[in-house]
Amino acid sequence: MKTLALIAALLAGTATAETIYVSNERANLISVVDGETLQVKASWPVGKRPRGIILSKDGKHLYICASDENAVQVVDVATGTVIADLPSGEDPEMFALSADGKTLFASNERDAQVTAIDIAGRRVAFQVVVGVEPEGMATSPDGKWVVATSETDNKLHWIDIASATMKDETEVGIRPRHAEFTADGRQLWATAEIGGTLHIIDAATRREIRQISFAVPGVPADKILPVGVRFTPDGRQALVALGRANHVAIIDVATQKVTALVPVGQRVWHLAISADGRRAYAANGLSDNLSVIDIAAARVVATVPLARAPWGVAVGR
Repeated sequence: MKTLALIAALLAGTATAETIYVSNERANLISVVDGETLQVKASWPVGKRPRGIILSKDGKHLYICASDENAVQVVDVATGTVIADLPSGEDPEMFALSADGKTLFASNERDAQVTAIDIAGRRVAFQVVVGVEPEGMATSPDGKWVVATSETDNKLHWIDIASATMKDETEVGIRPRHAEFTADGRQLWATAEIGGTLHIIDAATRREIRQISFAVPGVPADKILPVGVRFTPDGRQALVALGRANHVAIIDVATQKVTALVPVGQRVWHLAISADGRRAYAANGLSDNLSVIDIAAARVVATVPLARAPWGVAVGR
């Protein structure tokens, strides 16, 4: 079997200086992976049950949903230390960053609400009640909307940021887990885990315009549980983590068709894509590793061992 070092050498032509950050839900650690060597270069201790993870706009800080601490933690990327706990409401699961980078929106699963956090002021800006068990969060590129996926209600809840009020809701499949706007802000793509579907929403009308189902050869339908979804930087492809199907689906955005299914580790949850759009990094929660995907070739080119239950992924420089 090829070692990580050998694989990294073979990938030297496409390797970048980026860094991959992975939250390990059951280890209370952030794994820091070097994008060139594909080796874990550091493990940073954080609060209990870290899940959602996102970088600040300037890349200097990493924000972590420490779910069992009821806090969003701020990690200094230069030192790997937690420098602040931001108020976040009960059980923060995931969050999204505002278009200007000044506000974090955290989903509070136990409180059935979304908490807007003023990062500089380290205070709660506002809170909005949404559906039961909100998890996924997405902010529109124009800075107008923040959307929460409510797992139990099977709905997307649209919050108008300027007025801090919920303005609309969109019914989707069973147990929606994650949502992502296209770069132009015209569409919102949301996964429904138990429904096994991906829902494409017209952002102007906030109504569904297309539904995509998945079929993985040899995998029972009840194991196909779509969760994380990300777009390549050019907006031409979307990658969807299919949970216990142990595959990542690649979708052509223009045709809205699945073009490839990539076998990865066990219970792939969330993923991130490199800045150059060549690679995707998928967190595998049951096999405790990270799959590195060559997107053009639609195959895994390296597997990086991590800590317990990798969950969220972010990529920075």
